[in-house]
Amino acid sequence: MNIIGVDEAGRGPLVGSVVAAAVIFPVNFYLEGLTDSKKLSEKKREYFYSKITERCLWSVAEANSIEIDEINILQATMLAMSRAINNLQNQLLRKNKNEIFEVLIDGNRCPDVNNCRAIVKGD
Repeated sequence: MNIIGVDEAGRGPLVGSVVAAAVIFPVNFYLEGLTDSKKLSEKKREYFYSKITERCLWSVAEANSIEIDEINILQATMLAMSRAINNLQNQLLRKNKNEIFEVLIDGNRCPDVNNCRAIVKGD
């Protein structure tokens, strides 16, 4: 079973979008020192970003400020996560990879997707 890891950014600011990213690491993929991006230097974040985007399947999605105002920040976060997960799963379907996934969310709630588990402090 493959794992899709999901996290969000932008829930704290007063204005702007909330953004979520979903990623699937290849089997045996390991980056020494990869941890919560807020705890990394800019140089390390850029290094990990380049390694992840070149070697992993990934997707980024957002819910914009209008959607946040209409459905609230929590629901907009779930929407952005769902969009990122669905985009990633669509990438796999285009590659004829119809596989089963477990979705791991950094947080305490899951969006409305199958096989999802929330992990508090799951960075």
